[in-house]
Amino acid sequence: MSTRLYTPTRVILGKGAEESLAGELEIDGARKVLIHYGSERIVKDGLMGKLTDQLDKAGIGYVLLGGVMPNPRVSLVREGIRIGRKEQIDYILAVGGGSVIDSAKAIAYGLYDKEEGDVWDFYNGTRKPQGAYAIGVILTLSATGSEMSDSSVITNEDGKMKRGYNSDYCRPRFALLDPELTYTVPPYHTSCGTADMMMHTIERFFHSGKTLELTDNLSIALLKTVAENGLKVLQNPEDYEARKNLMWASSLSHNGLMQEGNEQRGDWACHQMEHELSGMFDVAHGAGLTAIWGTWARYVASENPERFAKLGNGVFGTEAAGCAEKDAENAIKAFEEYFRAIKMPVSIKELGLDLTDREIDELADNAVFHGKRTLGAFKVLQRDDIREIYRRAAE
Repeated sequence: MSTRLYTPTRVILGKGAEESLAGELEIDGARKVLIHYGSERIVKDGLMGKLTDQLDKAGIGYVLLGGVMPNPRVSLVREGIRIGRKEQIDYILAVGGGSVIDSAKAIAYGLYDKEEGDVWDFYNGTRKPQGAYAIGVILTLSATGSEMSDSSVITNEDGKMKRGYNSDYCRPRFALLDPELTYTVPPYHTSCGTADMMMHTIERFFHSGKTLELTDNLSIALLKTVAENGLKVLQNPEDYEARKNLMWASSLSHNGLMQEGNEQRGDWACHQMEHELSGMFDVAHGAGLTAIWGTWARYVASENPERFAKLGNGVFGTEAAGCAEKDAENAIKAFEEYFRAIKMPVSIKELGLDLTDREIDELADNAVFHGKRTLGAFKVLQRDDIREIYRRAAE
């Protein structure tokens, strides 16, 4: 079986990377840019002024659209499409973290849409985009890896649905990665980012097909690096080398490299289950993932306990207990202990949620699209399996 790795994004990593903005836009022939961002923090701290000064000097027009929230809303995406058409923009610049980048990707799909239909059609599966406007990224939060990935995830407030879509159309043309721009990220969001990038590699590590030894070793090295530096930045938020390691790991964890050569793309059941959880309750994505992962891991570990043991030993040095099942449990415990060390929850209860049976049923039904799909590749999960994982995680 052959595999395909496609990573067209031009990356500049290091201090002052954002100073290359005008030059990167000129490479792509940008004439008018929609600058998309989240909070007003980037305006108050002067970053926005530095960027617009570059565009002014280069003669590149721009219009601003802020207000992106975690679990980015389709309503703001629709507003971005409206503004983009009105202002005749030809390029989108995402300044922020994964939520901003994902929102920008959705706007890019909508602006390219010749039918001018509803952009949500692409995320609910009723239509497929035929292209996307060009996107560039200035990253201010290491987490999702959206700056180099083919994926975006959007939340529809009407119905509390969170859906993702994958396409090479939306891969950013460039990503400017300055670790110093992440110094002021609050500890909780820093840890959510650490958890998210770890989970992107863990999801790819677990599947039922053959794996490539080199890719396994790269995955273990990345996870070990993230775990070590995730603790360092909590102790010293301005540890430049630690922030740089996390920033690059974020990109590598989700650009396809950690699945190259493997027979399957990965499991992704935890991600799909978390999408329903954060769609319904608006929880932080990284925290939602760690709240589910341990329960999922124990539910599926018997499929191949040696796989869990290999990961635990490689990342945390868990010792062999002489029994595959015990080794797998020790590996799961090691990951849970690490998540606790960076102040992440390891159960839905620790998210502050007290789920009712009705809510658990709704989560499970939504996760399988009301009987239209299963989840997982390491172990294929039916609706009742998913419900049981939610139930156990909520205890």
